[in-house]
Amino acid sequence: MLSGKKVLLAVSGSIAAYKAAFFVRLLVKEGAHVKVVMSESSKDFITPLTLSTLSKNPVYSDFYNKDTGEWENHVELGLWADVMVVAPASANTLAKMANGLCDNLLLATYLSAKCPVYFAPAMDLDMHAHPATTQNIQKLQSFGNKLIAATSGELASGLEGQGRMAEPEDILKLLQGHFAKGQHLVDKKILITSGPTHEAIDAVRFIGNNSSGKMGYHLAMQCAKRGATVQFISGPVSKYPDHPNVFIHKVNSAIEMHDEVKKHFQNVDVSIFTAAVADYRPSEVSDKKLKRNGTPLKIELVENPDIAAEMGKIKRGNQINVGFALETHDAEENAEAKLRKKNFDLIVLNSLQDVGAGFSHDTNKITLISKDNKPQNFELKTKQEVASDILDVIDNHLK
Repeated sequence: MLSGKKVLLAVSGSIAAYKAAFFVRLLVKEGAHVKVVMSESSKDFITPLTLSTLSKNPVYSDFYNKDTGEWENHVELGLWADVMVVAPASANTLAKMANGLCDNLLLATYLSAKCPVYFAPAMDLDMHAHPATTQNIQKLQSFGNKLIAATSGELASGLEGQGRMAEPEDILKLLQGHFAKGQHLVDKKILITSGPTHEAIDAVRFIGNNSSGKMGYHLAMQCAKRGATVQFISGPVSKYPDHPNVFIHKVNSAIEMHDEVKKHFQNVDVSIFTAAVADYRPSEVSDKKLKRNGTPLKIELVENPDIAAEMGKIKRGNQINVGFALETHDAEENAEAKLRKKNFDLIVLNSLQDVGAGFSHDTNKITLISKDNKPQNFELKTKQEVASDILDVIDNHLK
């Protein structure tokens, strides 16, 4: 469940900080990517070198790194993580988190985090039982943060009672449960085509389009996060999904994409055709750069194979094919015709008439049309959110 997940561990000043070493080791063994941010006082209990060695990443504790001369960006750390775990969370750090104080990198990162945040209190029993601490814990929970309750046992003071930080193995189980909730596509195999195709004219020139591949990228990442294995077949793009569940196959032309799709299609449960595949290619390709000679250059174009239509003819009854339609006019009518013609189970319609939709944008506004349902209209959203909406509908089809 943790393979490929990005876990940000925040370590505050408590004797329980020594447990961070064991926790990081467990996370790495599970295949998680781990980054650690430390408060200054936590370094009195465990060294950054220890956690850096175990996590295989630099440890962050200051806003400014004097050794490299670089600014440590707490916003990027907060956006990077799939989950943030504050363990141990001292009474002081709990109080600052609950009241929005921001006097160190750990707290700035917490306030910047967009992901779920878990916190594991660790302190002596009287401190843990104090009304101020109880109130701070309740306040943090009211913000949506998840409490990893302290346990009872022998404390550093020599007293017995509640205040011990939860054991690393127990925190690991909580995180496994956290990610398991979203693993609706475990054991599913999904094929995604993405990006443009480049149809060569000569040794340096090609016919292409403006597809950025962003929609395919976010679909692949969302599928992987939900537990699916993804065969990602992409034309030339600037960014490819980075996840152990995503297997990347880079192609250039429509013919190459067609051949790669055929290799994998029969072995998948769902195929999502997001690629903007060129309809035509030059009938002849020069192996040298064409030079101008004062006369018009005439290029004969021939049709490329219709990849989605071919796969629609051979798909099994339990396979789901999802298409995309980018339209400029008569949008729903054209999308519905495409759905029937290519034997799609679902088609994702976006119109170039909608502001913020289409190629290159980080947002999209879609309508989902299936064979047996009325069109579902969605508001303008980020492509990451759009990918999640699409997969929710696919998930319902699979069920």
